[in-house]
Amino acid sequence: MIKIQVYMKNNIEHQYLKLLDDILRNGVEKEDRTGTGTISVFGRQIRHKMSEGYPLLTTKKMAFKTMVTELIWFLRGDTNIKYLVDNGCNIWNGDAYTNYLKNSRPDESDKDFHKTRILISKEEFINKIKTDDEFAEKWGDLGPIYGKQWRKWGQFNDYTDQIQNLINDLKTNPDSRRLVVNAWNVGELDQMVLPPCHYGFQVYTRELNVEERLKYYFSKILKNKDLEDKARNHTDEEKLQYLTVANVPKRTISLMWNQRSVDTFLGLPFNIASYGLLLEIIAKEVNMVPDELIGNLGDVHLYKNHIEQAKEQMTREPMNLPQVTVQDGIFCSSVNDVRLENYESHPPIKAPLSN
Repeated sequence: MIKIQVYMKNNIEHQYLKLLDDILRNGVEKEDRTGTGTISVFGRQIRHKMSEGYPLLTTKKMAFKTMVTELIWFLRGDTNIKYLVDNGCNIWNGDAYTNYLKNSRPDESDKDFHKTRILISKEEFINKIKTDDEFAEKWGDLGPIYGKQWRKWGQFNDYTDQIQNLINDLKTNPDSRRLVVNAWNVGELDQMVLPPCHYGFQVYTRELNVEERLKYYFSKILKNKDLEDKARNHTDEEKLQYLTVANVPKRTISLMWNQRSVDTFLGLPFNIASYGLLLEIIAKEVNMVPDELIGNLGDVHLYKNHIEQAKEQMTREPMNLPQVTVQDGIFCSSVNDVRLENYESHPPIKAPLSN
């Protein structure tokens, strides 16, 4: 077994590498719907303080723009892969194509089955999604998955926008214990190409005291330590004037997501980065300070064709985490609304995606 060294400058990545080691040491072999086979453990948790940096892994180069595109797709309430493929994001292509194959096979009980069109290759399928709107509308849709549940929970035009409700509640009742968004709609699971793996999240806020707000103002906004030291000699009233004029946040916000099934090598790094970005986006929308990101993980597994790649990643030393800035809250319309800064990483490690 590969020995993992401890690099405390990047705690979230240290946790991730320990999780890979945990699976390799303690995992049991299990079959899965894809036929690939996994080694699996159950019930793990990861925690990250957003003040330590944006949680984008550095021991392999991450496809940041692909992850941002998918999250924007969720927030748009979209469930059709056309938006994704038009924007260079291909992570749902396999699920859409598998659905196409499953539902387009000729029915040999039909006397005219020989007239049924010939199934096309995956490459041809994606090209038709890009170029044929009628085909894309029929075969690009994945059913009522994340975007639909987040933005249009319900049926027959009686919809609930869970994201907008969350924003409204954060602004009007930030101490609520009902700040939850759920994607596991039992009544619609059979209509989804793939039931949600990360099936819900909850946010939590707390008030910042005057000194915490003052520190945030001078270290994150003005970035002037000399002025911060001088301000500490001011009266509480003067400090509050500083903070009010500068619209300094009054609260922190944390996010915890729940995940039933965790593809630890390919999927989990995306999930960590995606929910970290979602936390940043929500915080921007409601003027709060991103605090803690927590992942509750159920069936945590490595596919058998990812084992050697995981071992290679475990030999790499983590680098410092990057930073991310968001322009427009939940109304981000493109990857250009999100800026990644100071990202350094090891080279990518390729691995096959099991659909």
